[in-house]
Amino acid sequence: METWIKSLKTNTPQEGFELAILLARKGVAYTQPSADVRKKLRPKYAKNADSLTFASQVIASHFQTVAAANNYWK
Repeated sequence: METWIKSLKTNTPQEGFELAILLARKGVAYTQPSADVRKKLRPKYAKNADSLTFASQVIASHFQTVAAANNYWK
């Protein structure tokens, strides 16, 4: 496995949120390594409110982790 994350530390909450999104996207890529399959599935979940809500929940969970790692940017 490639090491792609060096730290959860970010300079700003905005950077932290962007890192949370990256963590969520990488999680999907690790779970379904085929880009072709992910591309084929996207139209189904892109228009599904429940799927989009679940994706937001995953990002929020990652953002909580990143925020804690950054002492909530105090």
